[in-house]
Order: sequence, then C-alpha cells, then structure tokens
Amino acid sequence: MNITATDQLPVVVVGAGPAGLATAAHLVDRGLEPLVLEAGARAGAAVREWSHVRLFSAWGEVVDPVAEKLLAPTGWVKPDSDTYPTGGDWADGYLQPLADVLGDRIRLGARVTGVSRTGRDRVVDADRGRQPFTVHVRYGDGREERFLARAVIDASGTWSTPSPAGGDGLPALGERAAAGRVSYRVPDLDDPAVRARYAGRRTAVIGSGASAFTTLASLAALATSADGSGTRAAWILRRAVSGATFGGGSADQLPARGALGLAARAAVDEGYAEAVTGFRTAAIEREGERLVLVAEDGRRTGPVDEVIVLTGFRPDLTFLDELRLDLDERLQAPVALAPLIDPNQHSCGTVHPHGVKELSHPEEGVYLVGMKSYGRAPSFLALTGYEQVRSVVAAIAGDHASAERVELVLPETGVCGGAGLFDRPADTTTDGGCCAIPAELRTGVGATAASGGC
Repeated sequence: MNITATDQLPVVVVGAGPAGLATAAHLVDRGLEPLVLEAGARAGAAVREWSHVRLFSAWGEVVDPVAEKLLAPTGWVKPDSDTYPTGGDWADGYLQPLADVLGDRIRLGARVTGVSRTGRDRVVDADRGRQPFTVHVRYGDGREERFLARAVIDASGTWSTPSPAGGDGLPALGERAAAGRVSYRVPDLDDPAVRARYAGRRTAVIGSGASAFTTLASLAALATSADGSGTRAAWILRRAVSGATFGGGSADQLPARGALGLAARAAVDEGYAEAVTGFRTAAIEREGERLVLVAEDGRRTGPVDEVIVLTGFRPDLTFLDELRLDLDERLQAPVALAPLIDPNQHSCGTVHPHGVKELSHPEEGVYLVGMKSYGRAPSFLALTGYEQVRSVVAAIAGDHASAERVELVLPETGVCGGAGLFDRPADTTTDGGCCAIPAELRTGVGATAASGGC
C-alpha cells in the first residue's frame, strides 16, 4: 500500500475517555476520520468507575474547546464553569453527549491487543515508514478483528493498572493472598455495601496523593456519622510529614484541591487518622482475622481490617510491543517529555504545556496522549491532555505551525505541588489524575477543614 492510499485510512484512537474523545473531536474538526476503540461497554468507562468522586478541576477546565464546538449544534449546554463535577457528572454531562455526536466512529467492547506496521515486526527496517499500521482488536465474545490506520493515538490511560502496595514497586508479600481485603480505588461510602465494609473498622490507607487525601477525608466523615462510630485510618506514608505533605492549602490556585489537603490534615489533627511515616511496605500478614503491614525495616502496624492502596498507576505497554517507542527508563513516558514531568524535579505546576514535539517517537505516526503519556508520573490535568491532542492532530493534518504553537497557559504556583501537593523527591508513587475532592468537603469534617484547618 502506498502513501496516498495510507492517507485515506482512519486515525485509530485507543480509548473513549476524556483525552480519546477530545482527540476524535479534533480529528473531525480537521476533516480527518477517527476510529475510536474502547474496551469498556460505554464511553468514559474508567471515569464511571470513580463516578462518586468530585474533581478538583471545575467544569470550565474539563471541557475541550473543540469538543464544545462539536456539541453546540446539538443544543448541549455547558454546565456552570465555576462548579465542580463528580466523575459521574463528567461522564453523563459531557463525555456521553460527545460520544453520541461521534456515533459509529466509536466501537465499544473493542479491546486493542496489538499494534504494528502491516507486514513488519519491530525488527524490520525495509520500507517500514510506508506501511500503514495494523491494529488488532478482540471483542467480549472472543471475536477478533484487524483495522488498518494512517496513525495511532493511544489515549487508553492508566486506570486499569494501579501500582501495588510494595515499596519496591512489586506486590508486597501476602498482598495477593489478602486480595479480598485489599482495594486499589477510592471507596464509594454512599454505597451501603461499601460503607458497611469500612464503618467502625480500622483501615490502612497507603499513598500520599489526591486519592489518599480523598479517602482520608471520606473515612473521617464516616467516623462522625451515626453508623460510623469507631472508624479509623492508619495513613501509611513512605516519607516523613513536612510542610508540603498536605498540599498548598489556601495558596493552591485550584482551590478545591487546596481544601482537599486541608481536609486530610483535619482527619489527622482530629484523631480520625494516624500518620505512620517512613513506612515502605514489604509484606501484608494475617493476624487472626485481621491484617498487619510490615515495613522493609521490620516495623509493624497495629492490626487493620482493610487496606486501601493508592500508590499511583502505571501504563500498560504490552499491546504496543511491536512498535519502536522511545520511552524514559524510569517513568515509561516519552523520553522528550520525561524531564518536564519527572516528579523528582517537578510538579505539574512547573510543567510547561507541551505537544507533538515532546510526544513523538521513532515510529512516526504513533502518539501516547493523556494520562498514558505521563507513564508513572502523577498529577496530570485534563487541560494538559486537551493541549496535547490539539497539537498532535494538527501535526497529523499537516498544520505544523499550529502543532508547534502553545495555546495553553497553566497556573504556575500551587498546582499539583511544587511547594504543595505532589512535591515528592525520590518517590514517584503519588496517584495521578485530575481528581479528586469528595462531596463531604461541603459538609461535616471536610467543611470544617476547608474553612480553617491550616
């Protein structure tokens, strides 16, 4: 197949989440045909799994401008830009309407199992760049299909691959055996079954990012409720508590995130959570009917009933193995992007907006965007992803001037860290994402913390 014929093929987008749907909108706006392959049963499937969590980015910061333009003729009305959606609000009020407009350009239940060049594995050089991409898909019923593409944009995120409890990046000894008592998600305490699992019990919360803050604040709110008496948390931190541990507070330019850090601090100050510092988990052991965490230095926690592991996420790169990607050896992010997002040096408040230049690989025509592009680095913002896809799609369309232009300005202080929330030298195990502030921040212990906890 020659270059001209290849240019008539669609651009395959992996994932129908916020970044993937925005990518498809930009492609349509440029007159290019997208084919979006989504493993879930609905658009925004991963976001729907944390539908109970409130974002700390307001509506005005989580709607892509080109997607908004595509939605306008349908009568869609953008929610109040200054209000904060939950994941469910985001999915129902924006992602699903956008998916409806895109229509049959989206294939649901289509899991990508491999991407390569047609007739070329990763070893073969000859005529490689002239071959279209081949994308292999498996459906839930076992049926398989292959699509040809002019370019592939992987916006599949990292939600499906949470990091384990072990301080060495591997599952702690006994972690798999205790699977029935270990969770890797922020609990939905409005769900009666989930609420009963944690109410009146002691839970170890491992992690120091926004998801851990959300969980600590939510458990503290549960402890003050009629059915939650006795609810307590052991907050497992891999580093010592410092002035940066609880975020930027009132200095944070994302105020809801600052309030979230204050709510977590209140949970500790008011005795609902005990901070266990410098604790790198090596094992999870059974002690009667309960669990005990053991650190690499031999320290042991008191018995707990449940463990919530919120140590970040990592990319699934297995289906990209036949492509020539240039990824940083530590972060598993594009090598040109990695120095900009390295959490040993930066927070997302000090990361400059970036685009096709930082996201390109030796395999021309392949891009990782959205959360997937950050690899293991935390603190990704939706606005950053929308700028990424704007630049990448412009490059595919041949508009190189637009692709090289930066069209996004982010706040530079108090955003995801710096002297705030995610400043973690030599430790990259915070969680990622543009969430989360629990609904409880507007009532109960969260409101108290937000109004004066610092």
